[in-house]
Amino acid sequence: MAVESESCVALELSTGYGLLLIIGSFKKNSHGRILMRGLLNKTEKMKEYVSVRIITCMSRRGALALSFLLILSACGVTPHPPLTADQINPLQDFNYIIGPGDEIEIFVWGNEELSTTVDVRPDGKITTRLVEDIVASGKTPTVLARDIEEAYSEYVRSAVVSVIVEGFVSIPSQQIRVVGEAASPLNIPFSKHMTLLDLMIAVGGLTDYADGNRAILIRYFNGKQESYTLRLDDMLEDGDISANLALYPGDIVIIPESWF
Repeated sequence: MAVESESCVALELSTGYGLLLIIGSFKKNSHGRILMRGLLNKTEKMKEYVSVRIITCMSRRGALALSFLLILSACGVTPHPPLTADQINPLQDFNYIIGPGDEIEIFVWGNEELSTTVDVRPDGKITTRLVEDIVASGKTPTVLARDIEEAYSEYVRSAVVSVIVEGFVSIPSQQIRVVGEAASPLNIPFSKHMTLLDLMIAVGGLTDYADGNRAILIRYFNGKQESYTLRLDDMLEDGDISANLALYPGDIVIIPESWF
């Protein structure tokens, strides 16, 4: 017959409104199985809870002391708010900016020998068949084409130049970056109409250890940095499309590891 021993376990529940510490009494049988007395079943019904983790098994006195310390340490911590309506569907009107690593085709009308394809160097410059060290990074393709026309005017009368971007990298402020517990963390150039779901497909979803509902979106909007809570688990596991949102150039998604 399995013998049960009772000990005190500290549980931390991370919610959309902050951290809640629960000190509960749990039974542990001789097989090492913890009997949680239905507490987790109750928390499953509370949709605002993001995650639950067992902090430790200890004496009641030790658990109470731990709860006091954690409550003190949590004072003054403001949870990241959910996105506002204007941030769920931000205006995505933007012009692509060339960045280091981009592959660009330079087409010179009527002068096939001057047409070429080059990569933007790490210093943001390119070298064409006529002119060296033209700054390309930080410019739109149209602006770069006009600059090349001006540089060629010394050698070619009335040059007509088109710049076509073929390999996209862009500058950091127009990239979407994903770090943490994504299957393949990466940074990709922003595309118009791009959504959070598109981004999750690009990174291959979440790892087994990811806590998607504690993911954070860092966004620079109107010159100000803001942080928001994302609900990746709700979207990917439960199919809750309301958790999807439009992305914005420069967005950073941080996916933490699950505690439990």
